[in-house]
Amino acid sequence: MMTRREFSGRLAAAAAGLPGAAPAAQLGEAEAARGVRAALERGALAAMGLLGRNDGFLGNPRVRIPLPPALAQAERLLRAAGQGRQIEELTTTINRAAEAAVPQARALFVATVKAMSVEDALSIVRGGDTAVTEFFARKTRQPLGEEFLPIVTRATAKLRLAERYDALAGKAAALGLLKGEQTSLPRYVTAKALDGLYLTIGDEERKLRADPVGTGSALLARVFGR
Repeated sequence: MMTRREFSGRLAAAAAGLPGAAPAAQLGEAEAARGVRAALERGALAAMGLLGRNDGFLGNPRVRIPLPPALAQAERLLRAAGQGRQIEELTTTINRAAEAAVPQARALFVATVKAMSVEDALSIVRGGDTAVTEFFARKTRQPLGEEFLPIVTRATAKLRLAERYDALAGKAAALGLLKGEQTSLPRYVTAKALDGLYLTIGDEERKLRADPVGTGSALLARVFGR
């Protein structure tokens, strides 16, 4: 079993980007854990700030939620049948629903950061460009989905077209034509909102790893500097 001293040495080596030898200025496990927690919180809060506001999803092509594939295929026919306004309203509504849901992630993200173990910190420091994001996704995707779904459901329930989509999707699912979250508009939007959230956290993490000094945090520069 690895001793605590050996563990600290490995953590220090990992933080310095070395394969195993301890660097001259050793980084203790407590300091590394604090740095990773700071990185987690910084990335998550930045992502929520970008997405959890008006046009956070709708105005950002990278995360803008498109119509479900089953509905997108019928979009031309629906527009020809005079449903163009409803299509636009649906697109706006599903993105607004995602924007409204994202701020609800704050409490869970903060709790996840506080509960992170030193072992988690070691794996993150040694991980790739999105190790922080992958950690968040593993720990929070399922419970966040449960929190997001009621918010999205209330938003999409205001539209008759959404009701029609769910009815048609249910029939298509019974025939084996649709599977997974596409069988329900709220579940589809919830899944896409989470995809956009973790994608944006990943963007923030890459920025931090590429220029930890630029964050203005001496701790982050020490933990993530190379």
